[in-house]
Amino acid sequence: MDSRDPTIECVDVLVVGGGPVGLITAYQLARNLPSPHKIKIIEKQPKSAQDQYGRAITLFPRSSEMLDQLGLADSLAQQCFACRDTVNYDKDGNESPGRGWSFMENMKDTKWDFALVLRQKYQEEIFRQALKRHGVELNTPFALIDIEVLENVGPNGYKVLATIENTTTKVKSIVKCKYLIGADGGRSSVRNTMEIPFDGSTSEDKWVRVDGVIETDLPKPRTYCAIESPTHGNVLWAALDHGATRIGFAFTAERQKAYPNFDEEAAVKEAIASVKPFNLSFKQVDWWTIYAVGQRIARSFLVKDCVFLAGDACHTHSSGAAQGMNTGMHDSVNLGWKLSLVLQGLAKPDLLHTYEAERLPNVQRLINYDKDISRLMTMQLPENWAGDPNADPNEVLGVVMAEAATFSSGLGIYYEPDSLLSIASSSGLTSVQPGQRAPDVVLQKPATFEATRLQTETPNIARFYIVLFAGDVAQTKSSLAAFSQSVEDMQWLHDCSNPISWISIFSVAGGPSAYETVGGMPFGKVLYDEDHSAHKRYGVDVGRGAVIILRPDGWIGTVTQLGSGAAQAVGSYFKKFLTLNGVSKV
Repeated sequence: MDSRDPTIECVDVLVVGGGPVGLITAYQLARNLPSPHKIKIIEKQPKSAQDQYGRAITLFPRSSEMLDQLGLADSLAQQCFACRDTVNYDKDGNESPGRGWSFMENMKDTKWDFALVLRQKYQEEIFRQALKRHGVELNTPFALIDIEVLENVGPNGYKVLATIENTTTKVKSIVKCKYLIGADGGRSSVRNTMEIPFDGSTSEDKWVRVDGVIETDLPKPRTYCAIESPTHGNVLWAALDHGATRIGFAFTAERQKAYPNFDEEAAVKEAIASVKPFNLSFKQVDWWTIYAVGQRIARSFLVKDCVFLAGDACHTHSSGAAQGMNTGMHDSVNLGWKLSLVLQGLAKPDLLHTYEAERLPNVQRLINYDKDISRLMTMQLPENWAGDPNADPNEVLGVVMAEAATFSSGLGIYYEPDSLLSIASSSGLTSVQPGQRAPDVVLQKPATFEATRLQTETPNIARFYIVLFAGDVAQTKSSLAAFSQSVEDMQWLHDCSNPISWISIFSVAGGPSAYETVGGMPFGKVLYDEDHSAHKRYGVDVGRGAVIILRPDGWIGTVTQLGSGAAQAVGSYFKKFLTLNGVSKV
């Protein structure tokens, strides 16, 4: 087929799936790629179906941080229910501290120290509007029918022919693209068309979720709450946005026998029974669902170097730990900046292989937690349980949830050291390590001394940040001078056409100008750490300093000691995967 054929639409990336993962992926590409790059996103469901209330509800702190660096979190915060309180009730209605969702009360070291609860309906509208501001609209109702990957097409060439169909008119058309992203859910047409195995299993356990406006005598209804029901497992009670509430419970085989036809009336009846000894009535029902619990992972997240899977399309699990949308956000953000750089020719195509290499181990960790959590929530001990066979599943659940706390919040999610993006550094230089989240810290701006935060100063615009923790300039002056001299021989590090920015953080009280404070021209944007708290949080000695590279997504790339050798270490890091302007090709 000829790409000049007017019946063929040519785009850089086709995103299949208009849920949060697809929208955020398309948004990043539209935001980061200059004209004439073109992004297309399709969804097979008409917008009326997409706007149902149910599905995912919770974003944990790391997801909120990532969306904040994309400029989206404030809009979510305007509408969300910010949940900082939890409670756990035993079968008699007595509080049992330290169980259930109690880990949520200890999600610290972040501005977003709460569960951001906002139903998917509202999140998607915010994401659609943000995407529209960058010139891309969600195309509905269009379904993916077929994918053909062309051979002998070079990197960044139009390698994929996608056949799509208007599900109303049944008219088919061809979209030719460089990359295709399947963010189209657990029944992914992209995954099925590419014949990617979906390994795992689905259990016989069924769960029910009901959203609505309620009246109740439960003492603390506007919380993330667990009720240890002897008949309905570990019941979820989640305060929602706009004054609503979600009730979720295990629908056991025994309970199922009473319902030849399980409908909304039955779901409400069971929800009321699940929260005993408390009373509950629904003033209105917004949404309900029943589903089977299982865990599956796609055999590959990237095939033929041009077709990606993200979100539920490449991994599904229960909603027990409320990780579905959060894990999808991590997929989207990890992939978004990498694909942006490759499409612009700023990074080597091999960078795209780090998407699966980084995300797969974290998805597997989630699946392992989820298997235990989902069984415990249905009052069953984990499959490989080696403890007391008579242990109370509710007590064990509290232990497992606490162990998984930093993973669940996202603040402890890390990428293993490798030879490309997370380069191991000298031990003892800092308390943070490559592959870990870069902690958000409070800093001060020059002249005005107004407070700011590191993540505010490092937005995710597909650029790396060389962060110079310069310490106390009186003590680090000679190291700074040596570093400055070596950087002069590597001017490409300051070439604005390369995706690299500089930030200098000085652990001093600010003077009338940055120049006078540091005794010369600093590197890039200057910020002050007057009380040494930022250096302390990163474990950087103010008398020695350090150079830390932050990836566009806010994870640490590498760390090196401040001094003459730092510039070489920084340069070596970027040369592994970026195609840099101003670097000698000899």
